[in-house]
Amino acid sequence: MDGIHDFGGASGYGPVVRESHEPAFHERWEAGVFTMVNALMAADICHNVDQFRHAVERINSQAYLEHGYYGRWLGGLENLLIEAAILSQKDIEEKVSSLGGNNVALIAAQPAASPDVFSDAVLRASGPGAFRKIVSSASFRSGDWVKTLDGIVPGHTRLPAYARGKKGQIVESHAAWVYPDSNAHGLGEQPQHLYTVAFSGAQLWGDEAEPDTFTHLDLFEPYLVAFSDE
Repeated sequence: MDGIHDFGGASGYGPVVRESHEPAFHERWEAGVFTMVNALMAADICHNVDQFRHAVERINSQAYLEHGYYGRWLGGLENLLIEAAILSQKDIEEKVSSLGGNNVALIAAQPAASPDVFSDAVLRASGPGAFRKIVSSASFRSGDWVKTLDGIVPGHTRLPAYARGKKGQIVESHAAWVYPDSNAHGLGEQPQHLYTVAFSGAQLWGDEAEPDTFTHLDLFEPYLVAFSDE
């Protein structure tokens, strides 16, 4: 789906600043959110990682930009709890108020959660990890030229917007893995072959790209079609 979560390659957001010796958590509440998300997984309220990623993608755009990494997790967590009918938006607002929070400010800022009243009945993972075995053979091999699909995907996907409709070359095949596009929406794991695809800087970013640079993306077979570079 198109959204603020998929703004990789967009201009106007400034440089990516890497923090030297960055700790796992900057504040105690971040560790609390990490623990709650894992508790949701253990309690089978969140059934798989793709469902969780899609819940984070659907939070309020302003919150996504301003609340930080674990703030986004918290918004996704609230989405899942509301969609599972464990909490309501009113419950969250009343709890904020009971802890001394300013509900007027909360409403003005818009809550991060943007739950879907028609949320999908997502299936739990069939096993640990995401690697799966399938009978079908891979359609591509190292050295093949491919082109990514173009167009908007209505739900969750791991094909970034900046790489849509672009030409690249397969550099490695990784067998089959759980397909996030189906797994996030209750359509099953539907394992698909996964490839590392190399894209030139010019292909992704145009003539202003740094010369002789490449970006490597791990992409699923349904995202790709055969392409001749001749």
